[in-house]
Amino acid sequence: MSVKHPVIAVTGSSGAGTTTVKNAFEHIFFRERITPLVVEGDSFHRYNRVEMKEAINNFAKEGRNLSHFGPEANHFDLIAETFKQYGETGACRRRYYIHSDAEAVEHNTRLNSSYKAGEFTPWEEISEPTDLLFYEGLHGGVVDNNVDVAKFTDLLIGVVPIVNLEWIQKIHRDNAQRGYSAEAIVDTILRRMDDYVHYITPQFSCTDINFQRVPTVDTSNPFIARDIPTPDESFVVIRFRDPKKCSADFPYLLSMIHDSFMSRRNTIVVPGGKMGLAMEIVLAPIIHDMIEKSRAG
Repeated sequence: MSVKHPVIAVTGSSGAGTTTVKNAFEHIFFRERITPLVVEGDSFHRYNRVEMKEAINNFAKEGRNLSHFGPEANHFDLIAETFKQYGETGACRRRYYIHSDAEAVEHNTRLNSSYKAGEFTPWEEISEPTDLLFYEGLHGGVVDNNVDVAKFTDLLIGVVPIVNLEWIQKIHRDNAQRGYSAEAIVDTILRRMDDYVHYITPQFSCTDINFQRVPTVDTSNPFIARDIPTPDESFVVIRFRDPKKCSADFPYLLSMIHDSFMSRRNTIVVPGGKMGLAMEIVLAPIIHDMIEKSRAG
């Protein structure tokens, strides 16, 4: 952990509310005049898109599963190294995983290169002055027998829907955007389950604050759901692991977020449509204090 060069990590599986999280942090960074070094979790995957398909097939021949949730498909050690190096020096290496053709054009223009969607850009040394490192991805707080990423974070945020909602979102996204069949999507969910249980879920016990979206409609069979529950059909459960560390002012939060309520001494519940607002109200003072201490040091 570092006072001079803070590391903020947002961890959670895909479909957890990435856009809402990104917008909330962008608003906070803009208001506080913060220059972040943004590091994407996908950049620490071990394989590019083509290599991953081949590796999955090779693992299957050996009777093993491979998924983007587990250590065999990721460089957990490099995440820890990146966080540690930035915390000590304010600099680190970074690369990008290219998700789409549009991103390929952007990076090829910047690098004068010809990379394709599904490939990585080269590692680059980032030494320009920044106020903090901001990570968003699957493994911002991962801990296994060899690596402890969580201990190198100064603020660790979990963003996760309940698992049935997560499955509904994945089924609809993979079908609509990628054309996968229902059977193929279910096979993927099953293939990833062991890694999900051992490497994704445990992170949410390490997080300083969790934002968990819980639908208020029936999601008991996610494999036949016709649509994704909307934010207005949901609540967001916000849990503080240590309210004192985060200086959680619950009376203030309750007064600022209409229709919110306390469900436990360290947990506040807000309407799902106000998730972005709640994130800004909860996180802005924490980040403000963090940056004040950093700049004073």
